[in-house]
Amino acid sequence: MNTTNKTLSAGIRDSAGEPKITSPITLALSKGRIFDETLPLLKAAGLEVLENPEHSRKLILPTNQPLVRVVLVRASDVPTYVEYGGADLGVTGLDTLIEHGGSGLYQPLDLQIAKCRMSVAVREGFDYAGVVKQGSRLKVATKYMTIAREFFAQKGVHVDLVKLYGSMELAPLTGLADAIVDLVSSGNTLKANHLIEVEQIMLISSRLVINQAALKLKQSSLKFLLDAFARAVLEKVEGKAS
Repeated sequence: MNTTNKTLSAGIRDSAGEPKITSPITLALSKGRIFDETLPLLKAAGLEVLENPEHSRKLILPTNQPLVRVVLVRASDVPTYVEYGGADLGVTGLDTLIEHGGSGLYQPLDLQIAKCRMSVAVREGFDYAGVVKQGSRLKVATKYMTIAREFFAQKGVHVDLVKLYGSMELAPLTGLADAIVDLVSSGNTLKANHLIEVEQIMLISSRLVINQAALKLKQSSLKFLLDAFARAVLEKVEGKAS
């Protein structure tokens, strides 16, 4: 074991040398930004994923703590794995939670990672404000049907929703839709495709979600992880504020 792993292992024991994690724990993550930005939180809990998902074909990854493993699933499947016991806890975006429903999940913490926004965008030159003011019907393409439906209903705008799973920017350019509802980070993809962001629906970040049965059966181990994550998030927020 290298020096880093020794340090991490020491971090998962109490002052008496007893392990903080005493039950098998499965954490569901998706590849990409959420995985990368969760790693510092895991480190704060004394955990290190031992294999790089970009270089491995494995879907179950070990950690330096024998009782903890990471399962790699599609981002949209994280809430399902956690709710039905395929994982004890997971990290998922607020957008995914809203679309999933999330009623069967304990959602204790906004991890303040993978931040972006959910917005309405249209092609350049499209008079979105005028159409909305006139009460005309809009055709909107999106992956996020629940969010889009509730947003336009609250505004009193009549819409026809078209479900797409990718390449959302094509919809206004090909005439498939007047507008799209999608996640926006830098806005560079919109600009490259001659689209403009006309309305922000909500801010998005990733949440920690926990299986409710596991929270009772593995309370001590999960509480340790939750507390470690919460401290790491607080330190990050306070660091930015100072």
